[in-house]
Amino acid sequence: MATDLTVELVAVRHGITAWNIERRYQGQQDIPLLFPEAEEGLLALREALAEERFDAIYSSDLNRCQQTLAWAQAAKSGVPLTLEPRLRELDFGEYEGKVYDELKDLPHYRAWIDSVGELQIPGGESAAQLRARLDAWLHDLALNAPASGHSKILAVTHGGVIRELRRRFETLHFWDGSVLQAQGRRWQLIYQKNAQGKEEWQCSSSSAVPALVNATP
Repeated sequence: MATDLTVELVAVRHGITAWNIERRYQGQQDIPLLFPEAEEGLLALREALAEERFDAIYSSDLNRCQQTLAWAQAAKSGVPLTLEPRLRELDFGEYEGKVYDELKDLPHYRAWIDSVGELQIPGGESAAQLRARLDAWLHDLALNAPASGHSKILAVTHGGVIRELRRRFETLHFWDGSVLQAQGRRWQLIYQKNAQGKEEWQCSSSSAVPALVNATP
């Protein structure tokens, strides 16, 4: 297993869809981007990534993420692209396609909200199951990045995925980890042994993508 590996990981959320505007749970439904509503955010993301050079790109295999990647124009010639199902949104099961008012009186939905996503959704996933597939993906990055020379990686994914990555790398509360559509986070990561001798990813810095206008250098 690789140790003392340094990786810059940029994770961005897909652009706006009709279900985002309608505040429906999308989950793993293959909902496309909504135009022209999505265009402003996508163009801002394109500008933010215009001078970036990634060694590898991973994208959720759902259409809205692939569309976002195409608009961002970050996939330069020769950069390997992997469609990665493990970067899909949380599987919302029976909640997919529904809005809050349709669910608010259901006991299992109230219990799920009160658990801060830890309970398994009927017909779907729990937060722990989402974390498990993200852990598996990050483990594979640690294995593959040194051999491939990948030190700067882009991941085009979903809001729930970025929330869980922020909880992991920034130790945020569940409700504080959200990002808007066509925005994301940049993490400087080190893969090394912790105090217990276990190899793991550790974060040395985090920042917004696109960078905040009032951010200090």
